[in-house]
Amino acid sequence: MKFSEYEIGSTRKSFSRTITEADIVTHAGQTGDFYPHHMDAEWCATQPFGKRMAHGTLILSVGIGMMAGEINPEAMSYGYEKVRFIKPVFIGDTITVTSEIIGSRDHPKKNDQFGFIDEKVTITNQKNEVVLSLFKIYIVNR
Repeated sequence: MKFSEYEIGSTRKSFSRTITEADIVTHAGQTGDFYPHHMDAEWCATQPFGKRMAHGTLILSVGIGMMAGEINPEAMSYGYEKVRFIKPVFIGDTITVTSEIIGSRDHPKKNDQFGFIDEKVTITNQKNEVVLSLFKIYIVNR
């Protein structure tokens, strides 16, 4: 999809995916983040949330991947802004991702080749509570 084909206000919704203990353990191994919030069930039982929670970066990565089902060879990720981990995600929670195109703008130096598309991304749990939000920027061929 080329830059001119994006429509402000258009939305997408992902499939749903349940976060497992294996997801958390694998992410801890990949990142080196073995904090007790994610790995130590006994310690977590003494804390306000009461149980192990997924890494925020795990939910970010999985959520972005859930929206990558349709590969657009005309666009790629340029970056993310205002990433917020709003609520914890626990083992067994199911997440769903929605996105909305909220803006478009010219590339400041290569306007004849590229433009930027801004997308608001929201990840919710099975209770429809927002657990993560961010703004994603795509650089798109004209």
